[in-house]
Amino acid sequence: MNFFSEDFMLNGKTAKKLYHKYAEGLPIIDYHCHIPPDQIAEDHRFSGITELMLGGDHYKWRMMRSFGIEEKLITGDAPDWDKFLAYATALPMAIGNPLLHWTQLELKRYFDIDEMLTPESAKRIYDKANALLASDGYTARGLIARSNVEVICTTDDPMDDLHYHREIKASGMMTRVLPAFRPDKAVNIHKDTFLPYIEKTGAKTYGELLEWLRARIGFFHENGCRLSDHGLDYVPYAEGDPAPIFARALAGEKITREEAEIYQTALIRFCAREYCRRGWALQIHTGAIRNNNARAFAELGPDAGFDSINDPKISENLNRLLNSLDETDELPKTILYSLNPNDNYTLATCMGNFQRPPFKSKIQLGSGWWFNDQRDGMEAQLRAFGNLGVLGCFVGMLTDSRSFVSYPRHEYFRRILCNLLGSFVDRGEYPADFDLLGKIVRGISYENAKAYFGF
Repeated sequence: MNFFSEDFMLNGKTAKKLYHKYAEGLPIIDYHCHIPPDQIAEDHRFSGITELMLGGDHYKWRMMRSFGIEEKLITGDAPDWDKFLAYATALPMAIGNPLLHWTQLELKRYFDIDEMLTPESAKRIYDKANALLASDGYTARGLIARSNVEVICTTDDPMDDLHYHREIKASGMMTRVLPAFRPDKAVNIHKDTFLPYIEKTGAKTYGELLEWLRARIGFFHENGCRLSDHGLDYVPYAEGDPAPIFARALAGEKITREEAEIYQTALIRFCAREYCRRGWALQIHTGAIRNNNARAFAELGPDAGFDSINDPKISENLNRLLNSLDETDELPKTILYSLNPNDNYTLATCMGNFQRPPFKSKIQLGSGWWFNDQRDGMEAQLRAFGNLGVLGCFVGMLTDSRSFVSYPRHEYFRRILCNLLGSFVDRGEYPADFDLLGKIVRGISYENAKAYFGF
C-alpha cells in the first residue's frame, strides 16, 4: 500500500493549489545545519542505508530508546541490517511522531519507495536502497543535487581554517556551501571547554581575544560567511568590565555567575557589532538543557539524544541585550529561536520592538526548532509570527540536521504552511487572491531567505 498521496497533509482545494502551483519544486536555502563539510568536499559515499538514515540522527535514536531497543542496536557495534530492522520495528508504533513522516519522505524522494517501513517490508527496502546507494548519483553531492539545494550554511568554529569550504567552491559544485560563525566556546567562560579553547587562540588578554575574533570574523566573511549563530543556555545580560574577569579565568580562578554574564554580554555585543558592520545575520538559539543523562554522556558523549527543553526567563535580558545594540544602530539582522514553545509570543513581541527600515522584518521569530520542527510546533510558530508580525516576511524553514537526506523536511514545512494559509482562505479570513497568496508562499518557502541573507 502506498504511503503518500500527492496531496499529503493538504486539506482543501486552496491548500492543494498553493502547494502544487507555488511551493512545490522551489529550490532550498538551508541556512542553518550541521552537515559536515568534509563529507561534501570528499563527496562521501555511504556504506548503506543504515549509515545514511540512522548515523548521527539523535531524533531517531531517541525514538528507538523509547521503544525499548538496546543501545547496541542504536549507537553500538551491531551489524547494519540489525540496526535497520530495529528501527523498522519501532517506527510503525510511532504514530503521531514526525519521524514517521520524515522517514517515509526520505524513502520516497531519494529511493522512490512508497511503502510503509515495517519489519515485513524492511528487507525489500534495505536491499533496494543499498543497491541505489552503490550506484552513481548517490554520494553526498549527488543527494544534495537531487534535493535541489541552492545554498547550505554549515555551522563552524571560529578556529576552523575552512579549507573544505574552499575545496568545495574550487570544485565548481552548483550548490553554494558557506560557513556560519559559531563562537560558543569563546563566549561560555563558565564551561570546562573555555580555558583549553582560549589557549589555542593564543590570546593572553581580553583585548587580544577581541582582535583574534575580529580577524576570524573577517576571514569567515572573505570565505562567504553571512550568518553567525550563538547557542546560549539562557540569554545573559549584565554590565561591567570583562577584562579583569577574563584575566582571572585565565589564571584558573573561579568565576561567579554574575561575572560570567558580564563577560558573555560584552563578548556577544562585540561580535554582534562586527556582524552588523558586515551585513551578517545573528542567530540566537536558547532554551536547551543538554546532556542530562550522566551515564549516557559518559558512554556516548554529547549530541547523542539526551537533551531537553529548558524554561529559563528570557524576556528582560533579551530585550536589554538587543536594545543595547539598537541604540547605537549596531544591532544586526537577528533571528530568535527558543527550544521552549512557551517562548513563541515572548520572542515575537521582542521581535517587534527592534524592527528598523529598510529591512523587512529585520528581527525574526525563528522557525520551529529541534523538538518543535513538527506540525504542531511549526503551526504554533507560524501563528505567533502572524499574530504579532508580518508573516509574509518570514525567512522560512531550515533543517538543523547532520543528515544528507533531511531536505524533505523543507517539503514537510511547505505542505504545513500551504495547509495553514489555505485554511485562512477557506474560512473567509483572507481573499482567494492567488497572486498575493502565491507571493507569500514563494517568499516564505524560498525568496525571503535569499533576500534577507544576501544570497
